[in-house]
Amino acid sequence: MLTKRIIPCLDIKNGRTVKGVNFVNLRDAGDPVELAKIYSESGADELVFLDISATEEKRKTLANLVLKVAEAINIPFTVGGGISSVEDVAVLLHNGADKVSINSSAVKNPQLINDLVAKFGTQCIVVAMDAKNIAGEWVVHLVGGKVPTKLNLFDWAKEVEERGAGEILFTSMDNDGTKNGFANEALSKLSELVNIPVIASGGAGCIQHFSDTFTLGKADAALAASVFHFKEIEISVLKEELKKQEIPVRL
Repeated sequence: MLTKRIIPCLDIKNGRTVKGVNFVNLRDAGDPVELAKIYSESGADELVFLDISATEEKRKTLANLVLKVAEAINIPFTVGGGISSVEDVAVLLHNGADKVSINSSAVKNPQLINDLVAKFGTQCIVVAMDAKNIAGEWVVHLVGGKVPTKLNLFDWAKEVEERGAGEILFTSMDNDGTKNGFANEALSKLSELVNIPVIASGGAGCIQHFSDTFTLGKADAALAASVFHFKEIEISVLKEELKKQEIPVRL
């Protein structure tokens, strides 16, 4: 059985790490390079860096900051935010990213997924999906959760897999920042529907939430931000506990 991955997420705005609740009310969480270094040294399996205002501000991801983070860590590193072309991805990979995460640009131009996979390989391309449960249907949202689409989460997940994406990063907007647990019912359905890894995001508040998302949600990886940034959960302690529960993790 593949080991389950623990992934801290750095949401970046104006060069600083921030964290909010339900995608709003952002507060400062520290210097991204320093945080990245701490996570790399404390047992995180991977790191995700999301330039959360790049799409809304219609600008490119902070390539220089990506370079600084890459130089400070020795674990795989995914970068997202404002990516809309093959050229954008080439710059980020050149600056040290191992993978890229695309969201709004993939919905607006699904062919971009095929183009990126053809150029850089499946293992490089993560498609992020921010979705909200509206009247019983999981609806995909764009631009940092501000713009609803007509896309159903599960239909879109199937399509991105068919287009060659290597992973899906699903954030439940309803659960984000609430610390009430991940959206395990939706995650379980998603994990059974596709044959590529699904990363759970949104809702981590305690160690049990991680074990629940790996068992009930069938997630391959769990991503969290505030519980790690504000030292509410130490990654080493989390992994020891997961191991006790016979959930395979890399110690």
